[in-house]
Amino acid sequence: MEGIIFFALVMLDQLVKLAVKVFMYPGESIPILPQIFHLTYVLNPGAAFGILENQRLFFILAGGVVLLAALYFLPKIRQESAVMHYGCAALLAGAVGNLIDRVYNGLVVDFLDFRFWPVFNIADIAIVLGVGCMMYALMFPHRIKETP
Repeated sequence: MEGIIFFALVMLDQLVKLAVKVFMYPGESIPILPQIFHLTYVLNPGAAFGILENQRLFFILAGGVVLLAALYFLPKIRQESAVMHYGCAALLAGAVGNLIDRVYNGLVVDFLDFRFWPVFNIADIAIVLGVGCMMYALMFPHRIKETP
């Protein structure tokens, strides 16, 4: 199931980013709910909130380290709860989605714009949800009984 979640998230992220690149131009903003939610095409050279701008090599190496760490810890993760499995799959999918952008474009395509928060993408959502699931699994193991 984790593999399905991983591939589904990576594909969704990349397909939506492709649609944004095909149908919008950088800087364009389309109001969906005016003053609340827009689709805004941003090419992000950094990480969250624009930190570490133009550090492409650093982010590519960091993404590679995340992938290697996931492979190394896979046997241990397989012994954990479903929440941990799905969290790891989501985190890894988000990291891979943004890594693909950095390798091919040098920039990450962001497009979800709630006007009060920096523009982000589906990979970013996957990372946040994945880390949240993993934290929950680590902080409250007694509440989680099942394994996948």
